[in-house]
Amino acid sequence: MNALEKELQSRKAEIKLGLKLVYQANSHITGWDIPEVDEKEASKRLLEVMQELLDELKEEYQ
Repeated sequence: MNALEKELQSRKAEIKLGLKLVYQANSHITGWDIPEVDEKEASKRLLEVMQELLDELKEEYQ
């Protein structure tokens, strides 16, 4: 395992937690803004937005 792999492995849980917190925060905000929202649909759409950004980042930095 090289230095980069070690660094990312040591921060993997932190990175995953950060993404989860972004998802959860936006999910809560959506629920506050639209009380009658279909939670499954909102979750699906939020994950699509997040995936879109991940795809853009992957395209930009690979």
